[in-house]
Amino acid sequence: MGKRSASRRSQKRKNEITHEEIAHPDAFNLFDSLVGRPRFGFLGEAAIETLKNRAFEILEEYGFIFIHPEATKALKNAGAQSGTDANRLRLPRSLVEEALVAVPKEVSLYGKKPSFDIHLPRKDGGFIMRTGTGAHGYVNPENGQYRNLDLPAVAEIAAVGNDLDEVGFIAHPFVYGVPELTSDIHGLATLIQRTDKHVWIQPYNKENIEYLIRIAAIAAGGEQKLRQRPLASCITCSFSPLEFKFMDTEVILQAGKYGMPVHACSLPSAGGTAPLSVSGLVLMAAAEILAMVTTAHVLAPGLPVIATPLMFTLDMRTGSALQSCVESLQAASMSIQLMKQGFGLPAHTYGAGSDTPDVDVQSMAERSLLAQNVALSGADILGGIGQLECATVFSPVQAVLDNEVGGMMRQFIRVPDVSEESLNWNEISKIRAGGHFLDSPHTLKFCRDQHTPKAFLRQDRDGYEAANRRSAFDQAREMALESIRNAPPEGFLGEDAKHEIAQVVIDADQHILEKASSHRGAVSVV
Repeated sequence: MGKRSASRRSQKRKNEITHEEIAHPDAFNLFDSLVGRPRFGFLGEAAIETLKNRAFEILEEYGFIFIHPEATKALKNAGAQSGTDANRLRLPRSLVEEALVAVPKEVSLYGKKPSFDIHLPRKDGGFIMRTGTGAHGYVNPENGQYRNLDLPAVAEIAAVGNDLDEVGFIAHPFVYGVPELTSDIHGLATLIQRTDKHVWIQPYNKENIEYLIRIAAIAAGGEQKLRQRPLASCITCSFSPLEFKFMDTEVILQAGKYGMPVHACSLPSAGGTAPLSVSGLVLMAAAEILAMVTTAHVLAPGLPVIATPLMFTLDMRTGSALQSCVESLQAASMSIQLMKQGFGLPAHTYGAGSDTPDVDVQSMAERSLLAQNVALSGADILGGIGQLECATVFSPVQAVLDNEVGGMMRQFIRVPDVSEESLNWNEISKIRAGGHFLDSPHTLKFCRDQHTPKAFLRQDRDGYEAANRRSAFDQAREMALESIRNAPPEGFLGEDAKHEIAQVVIDADQHILEKASSHRGAVSVV
């Protein structure tokens, strides 16, 4: 009895995180010697192990809800066991660990042209950025007016995203002015014609997945070319807490047929769909992402999966979701650290965004903190470029400013060289009294290595007043408008491909809307 009690205490101890362990010095100032990238994180090794073990335990002892018959059957054949209630499956730790070993550790996101290809993790240890998705509102860069996001706005988002050098790929947003049930299809059809960069697909209904992939295949030049160079990747989302919808399982199945990478996305809200604690929020995201990685391994072996924890916290005073509050910032950092260091997965989270509806000082402060936080935690993809008001609004001006912050962050996380040459030891040790380094060969050699901003301004007071107090916002606004004005009106696809995509949209509207209308009629008769 004594041995059993000691064993239980030992196991309990493994699953507990103490304040001392969280604050242990090894949780900070980490350094990845493989890529020369500094690391910051709240989690020490003991805390990472605790969160890993708890995530495995949740899936093995309690389980995850699946409502996709094909996936359920395949998971059971792979060793999953029925849970305590309907549709819940318990995933053995051995199966989850098998999936983590098998899932590719490198992911390629292809553009229409090789110059836009993205290979993760980057050899320089850096990151890429992507535009925000899911926004229903749009801020016109011409006059600052807010409107529902429509197809002209999608074309403008693409035009701006094309010219932002930190933006590796572009996500299609929700659009108004088209049938709601096929909004994603209309949005992707417009976006994919307006960019040569990789695109991110977010299906809204299970029937839509096939049409979205057909559009991607046409843009790629055919299904075989899509398999060879997937120019689109798909989001698949858990339904917090610990559920998986039919549609998102179907995304894995259909994307798997073409080798299209999936972003395994968990969007828990602390105090709502996850515990009201930073560690509880991180644990929920970890368990859900592991379930999606395991599902992908069983349904589509070898499919690239990018862990995508998007962390929210409910404001307990108002019930509003927050993505840039202190708790969400901590959770984002910890979840990226856990995905990268704990599970060895490519990782993607918000690296821009704010809880305010305007491009203002609060927005810049929140998103700058967020970008630095997750970049130093090791994120491969920083999402949310241009988004405001907790990811519900898109602003092209904000996107330009986010690109500027991204450029600064890319330079910031490069570890400065400490060598005889970088120290300029020969000159510094012989500098004369009153001397300078302006004409030093060392200065001439390295002067172009400084980061040079494009939107941020470096002005003195006289210049500022002479320019009528022109600000970085004004500069970013002009850059956004210039991108929109200079976008090729014909887009980036040939006429045949455009006609094919247009026909896919017509077919989708006809099939999906008629099916929905028929279903409503059948329900009303009953």
